[in-house]
Amino acid sequence: MAASGYNVAGIRAVEEGQPQVAVTKFQKALGHDPTNADAYYNLAATYHQMGKQTNDPKMLHQAEELYNKCLDLDHNHTECHRGLAVLLIDTKRSDSAFTLMENWEREAPQLADPKIELARLYQEFGDKENARNELNQALAVDANNARAWAAMGSLREQSGDLGQALANYQRAYSLNTLDSGVGARVAALQRQGVQSSLPLSTTSGTRLAAQPGTQRRY
Repeated sequence: MAASGYNVAGIRAVEEGQPQVAVTKFQKALGHDPTNADAYYNLAATYHQMGKQTNDPKMLHQAEELYNKCLDLDHNHTECHRGLAVLLIDTKRSDSAFTLMENWEREAPQLADPKIELARLYQEFGDKENARNELNQALAVDANNARAWAAMGSLREQSGDLGQALANYQRAYSLNTLDSGVGARVAALQRQGVQSSLPLSTTSGTRLAAQPGTQRRY
């Protein structure tokens, strides 16, 4: 509980623009629980942010070590995989970022998250076909995965297929109404007069899977 409290306090400090205070809080979390993967991730993400802002390679190296420590403790930590992939891209190692996600996908074929994150990488590098394939696979594993539907919506919107994008976003939002970003995309497309291509139902959602964004989370 103490570690959780320090993690929350550290996140608040990051949001308030006090990264050094956040570092102290996350270190205290680890002092209470040295096996807390979230604290390692939070500390890595904070050093990553500071290293980018100050162009400090030593700080970025420290962030990379902390991301890897997080993954040693939690092999399926989604945010940590994403953070490390972003850092690898930031440091001109995009091939390593893809290898990281491909290895995770191979090691955890039963999970949708590795496929979603690999799809995100493909999309960011302009490979929409492979992104779509990965999202189809993610939805085959978990047809009710809100993140996969949201990612499919983003890919559809980027491709100009707005009716399908709206259907995908609506499906995602029906599964997770707390995602304000997806709700905003639904509202924006509806303001443009876009109509959903297919009715919302479990059946149509599954059928959509056959057709086919980086803010760090704490």
